[in-house]
Amino acid sequence: MSELFRLDGRRAVVLGAGGIGAAAASALAAHGASVVCADRDPQVAAAAAAASGGTAATVDVTDPASLREAVPGDVDAVVLTAAVNVRKRILDYSPDEFDTVVGLNLGGTFAVLREFGARMTARGSGSIVVFSSIRGRTVEPGQSVYAATKAGAEMLVRTAAAEFGPHGVRVNAIAPGIVETPLTEQIKADPAWYRAYAEKGALGRWSRPDELAGAVVYLCSDASSFVTGSTLAVDGGWTAVDGRFTPPG
Repeated sequence: MSELFRLDGRRAVVLGAGGIGAAAASALAAHGASVVCADRDPQVAAAAAAASGGTAATVDVTDPASLREAVPGDVDAVVLTAAVNVRKRILDYSPDEFDTVVGLNLGGTFAVLREFGARMTARGSGSIVVFSSIRGRTVEPGQSVYAATKAGAEMLVRTAAAEFGPHGVRVNAIAPGIVETPLTEQIKADPAWYRAYAEKGALGRWSRPDELAGAVVYLCSDASSFVTGSTLAVDGGWTAVDGRFTPPG
């Protein structure tokens, strides 16, 4: 049982190597995996690779040809963290902004599932982990398109799990709550917003990227060998207590 989380001899790819991705890469490497840190920004990929002892690759996750060129060969585990958010209300959203968010968050998920799913099903093993969000199931004004892409990504994950499962491939999602990453810089800069978000969860604080890493290792390892088609919430209790009311006094 002590070896369930070990990844010795396995090759893992982290797509989106900043923030959560960098923490995931280091955790996978610490458990024995050979890690490829891939990002569209070569400097981000290089930094994650240096920290984890892995290799760096530059990639566009929405482009199948880029995925094949950047990460050739067999892969045992794939972790997709790459995402973008434009925080605007629906009436203020432009068609170009819509296309940008949907193109990366949903189009990228589709491309990654197809590219690596094909390789893994042909070989008969593998684990794919897609980062979703609590926004895939909770509403906040100004988060419509991002939330829709995360809900859609979770349905792609569930369908891929059904389709790939007979071939020995598992597909799961992780849904973080509020995490201190570059994607949340806009709200972190406002003390009132920062405090409001912290208080939404049961633990009363934001999470760190490394606090998502354990879930990644779990879903990539044999510890989760019978887990597929699931979304693991790592949200500090946000969805458990969403809508709670604390009486005054």
